[in-house]
Formats: sequence, C-alpha cells, structure tokens
Amino acid sequence: MKIKKEDGKKSENFEISRNKIKLYALENALAHKGKAVSGPVLNALFAEGLKKENIGKAGILIREVIDEINSLSIEEQQNEFDSIQKAGEKISKREVRESLPPLPNVNGKVVMRLAPFPSGPLHIGNARPYILNDEYVKNYKGKLILVIDDTISSEEKPIEPESYDLIKEGFDWLKINYDKKIIYKSDRLKIYYAYAGELIKKGYMYVCSCSKEEFQELRKQGKECPCRHLPREEQEKRWKKMFLSETKQGELVVRLKTSMQHENPAFRDRVMFRISDRMHPKIGKKYKVWPLLEFSWAIDDHLLGITHILRGIDLMMETEVEKFIWNIFHWSHPEVIHIGFFKIEGVKISKSKGAKEVHSGDYIGWNDPRLWSLQSLRDRGIKPEAIREFILNMGITKTNSTVAVDVLYAINKKYLEKSPRYFFVSEPVKIHISGAPELEANIPLHPDEFLEMGFRKYKTGQDFFISKKDCDFLDYGDYRLMHLLNFRCEKISMMKPRYFHFLSEEPQPELKVRFLHWLPADKLNEFKNVKVFVRMPDNSVISGLGEKYLIDMKKGGTAQFERFGFVSLYKKTKNHLEFWFAHS
Repeated sequence: MKIKKEDGKKSENFEISRNKIKLYALENALAHKGKAVSGPVLNALFAEGLKKENIGKAGILIREVIDEINSLSIEEQQNEFDSIQKAGEKISKREVRESLPPLPNVNGKVVMRLAPFPSGPLHIGNARPYILNDEYVKNYKGKLILVIDDTISSEEKPIEPESYDLIKEGFDWLKINYDKKIIYKSDRLKIYYAYAGELIKKGYMYVCSCSKEEFQELRKQGKECPCRHLPREEQEKRWKKMFLSETKQGELVVRLKTSMQHENPAFRDRVMFRISDRMHPKIGKKYKVWPLLEFSWAIDDHLLGITHILRGIDLMMETEVEKFIWNIFHWSHPEVIHIGFFKIEGVKISKSKGAKEVHSGDYIGWNDPRLWSLQSLRDRGIKPEAIREFILNMGITKTNSTVAVDVLYAINKKYLEKSPRYFFVSEPVKIHISGAPELEANIPLHPDEFLEMGFRKYKTGQDFFISKKDCDFLDYGDYRLMHLLNFRCEKISMMKPRYFHFLSEEPQPELKVRFLHWLPADKLNEFKNVKVFVRMPDNSVISGLGEKYLIDMKKGGTAQFERFGFVSLYKKTKNHLEFWFAHS
C-alpha cells in the first residue's frame, strides 16, 4: 500500500507493508490474550503515515491480517512477532501506547485531580486528561478528586450555569470514579485570600495600580513597576481597598514578584488576583476579588495533597508559576506531567463557540451532534468504553497529534456489532415486481446465529418500498431484495418506463445481482411501516420509513440499519421515531 506522506512542502512515497500491519496486529494480540482488534492497529498506522483516503483499503487488509493472526496460538503469535522483527521490520517510535507508562516518584498513596472549567459540557477533547487521570488512579488504587474550577474567567469565556450538571453527567457516563465530595473553587475564596494576605505582608506579592498598557511596556523593557516598592502598610491598604464597592474593575490587581529580567516576559510579575463585577452563577456577587488559575491551584494542590498533576502543554507557564509559589512556602512539589493536544481530523471543537451557538438557537442544545460533547456522542450511540479505548490507545506524549475520526468509529463498531439489524428506507419509492408470489420472509435480527436474537417476519406481495437513491440507480440488470427474492429490471427506453419482474426466490450464484434493502408496500403492510427520521452528525435530517419492529426498541438502544449505518434511538412519539446516526 503506497501512501503520499507530506512534510511541509516536501512529499515522498511512503509504503506500509503487510508485515508492518502484521507486526502491529501481533503486538495487539499478544497484549490481549491472543485476540487482536482492528481499532488500535488502524490508529498505529496513522502514526506510520496512513492517510484518510486510504482507510478503506487499509481496513480490508487489517481484517485479513487479524483473521489470520487470531487463528494462531499465542506461542505461534510470539514466534511470528519475533521473526518479523528479526527480518528488520520495526514498530515506529511514534507508536500509540496501549498501556500507560508508570507515574514518576510514587511514594505512598497517589492523589490526582480533575479540574474542569464550567463553560459548557465536556467534549471528546476534554475527555483525554480525565480518562488518563482515572486510569492512573485505578492502577495505583489512589484517590481522584473532582474540583470544579469555577473562578471568574474572561467575558469571552463565561461560566455556563448548566455546566455544573452537564460536567457531572459526562463524568458519570464515562464511568470516571472520582471522590464523592465535589469541591467548588467558588466556595474557597476565603482560603485564597488568607494566603494572599500572607504573601503581601511578607513582600512576595504587591498590589499594582498601573494600567494594562503601562505594565506591558514595563514588562517589555524589563523595568520594575513603581507599585512593587511601596511599603508593606500601603500594600495591605491597597489589598483591603480591592474589596470595597467603590473600587472598580481594572483599577487594582495583585502581582507576584518574580523577576522583571526573566528570560520569558510572560513570567514577569504575573497577575494573581483581579477585580470582577460580573455575576457568578453559583454565588452571585458575594465576592468581587478573584484569583487566577495558577494561584488557586498552587494553594489547592498543596492543601488537597495532590501527588501527581496531568495537564496540557498549554499550561506549562502556569506550572512554573505554581512551582515558584510552592518554593516560597517551602512546600514539596507534586509531579507534573504535561501532555499534548489531539485533534480529530475534520472535527472542530470549541466549548465557548458551542455555547454561543446553543444560546443563539443555531444549535439544538448542549447535545447538538456538531458540538462533539459527551452528551452528543452518547445520544449518537458512541459507547463510553470506545472513547476510553480510543484515548488510551493514544497514550502519553508531549507532542500534539491528529487522529482520524474513523479510528474512533472502528473501535466503537466493535461495541455495536451485536446490535440488531433492521431496514430503513430513506425517501421511499414504491415499485411493483410483476409475477412475484406471496412469500413469507424470515429475516434474522443478526447474522450471527449464536446470538439467538430471533427473526423479523413478513408476508409480502408484489409492491415494495426501496430508497429513492436505489430506485434512481436501477438500470437493466438483475437485483435481489435482501433475504427475499431476485428480480430483473428491464431496459429503460425513452418511450417506456422501467419494468420489474420476478426471477426467483432463492439466491442464485450465477446471477450477478446488486442487493437492495426494502419494506413491504402492499395494502396489508404499507401502513404498518414506521415513519423514521435520522439526525446526522452535521445535524441534517434524513427522513424515511422503517420496519414495524422498530417500535419495540427502547430509547437509547442501538441498531444497525442495513446498508446505512449504526444508529441510536433518541426519541419516540406517536407519529415517528427519531434516531441519531453514529457511523457506518
């Protein structure tokens, strides 16, 4: 399989050999008691340079290789793995880990924390650090603390009141096992004030009255702010003034004394507290002086006994500031592990942007499929186990990465494969098949007979619904209504409409047929079909008819619409069923 791999302006032909695929599949099998699955192998091939347009061909080859490998004993798999490596085939250094590396410096009980900011529901990007935290705590039998980081933020990224419940709902759905006592930072302001007062009194922080523009110029020149050298009494007076109603937003801020000659200008005397007159959804206007992220976490990570912190590489500066504060108090440092971000190819995720579109009515709600929130993924039929497996397959890395959404879908398909199967006919068109006898169709709910799901049973005549797409395609040739009969479409002429006539009931290998799904349209069955709407990931809606048996499905249940894809039942009404599309 040859793939064009791009690196800036340069490109080269990049070949993934069958042995390379086999190597990854064998490694996966050996890690899972001799049974390989396709998702991690496909994910690993993206690290080797696989492009989205080659997924289909790669998937076929992966399945062939996995079938071959899973037929071997574990001993035979290990011998094959060693043989391929000895021949010179190696696993890429960019390999996606299937197990997490050990935490550094574990001494005693591991305590980690979840730190969501409530600007909207959790989305799949947020899920990564939270799942990793949960896995580590499980591995070390430690403690995981949920801290809602609800300090006042910028006006561009406000707290969304619904987020408190949405975040908890998302964690519970992912089966993240956090401590029962949830901590809210908005309840801890007096604690932060006490430590701030101590640092101001001891001269480690000062209250600055410079405008933002004035201080930016001082920072650029590496000059100290005049406010920095005011006496302690004046600093404490200013600190108290920040809490008075007449002191306006932006008039005073608290800065941490670092060094105005620090090599990174952003580290120079950073703001630790500021005034905000905005309403807080949980505590109203009880407080107006709010800490910034690095100050509140420097205090809380110590007081809560956090031993290991897992956070994004975008917070490396905040980590350095926290360490600076820990050193002032002579506190021990938790171990901090920074991880890179990941993007899903073709998917744009933004909590703040999504919030605006929910409020404007452009999105149908916090579960709009375009949001990629955990609620939307749940309603589409994406399983939490699949998301966890998807995240863990990426492992821990400081570099940013892009993953094709098909990797997630390949993993999720494994969890949906036992879903019952039904016919859904989009934009139905009625056709008449002349000569078709009355037949009794016994269609299995699943092709795997060992699942013993039973059958859908129909008595049919000569009228059927097929999709408009299929109907438009019909040309001279032979076709088969799945599980029912073969028919022929006579040649189309300008003067005569198409004519369909019955050929046979049983499959005939000598006939080169195209398979079509269908629904009965004779007078006895036509009105037993169910009106169905399917909401797609882009929020478009496809309408059509579904089997009468769909009415027995429970809300949240998943099914496979044959020749269409996997769906989840979102809503049942007297007049129709609404499904959400997961993937093909």
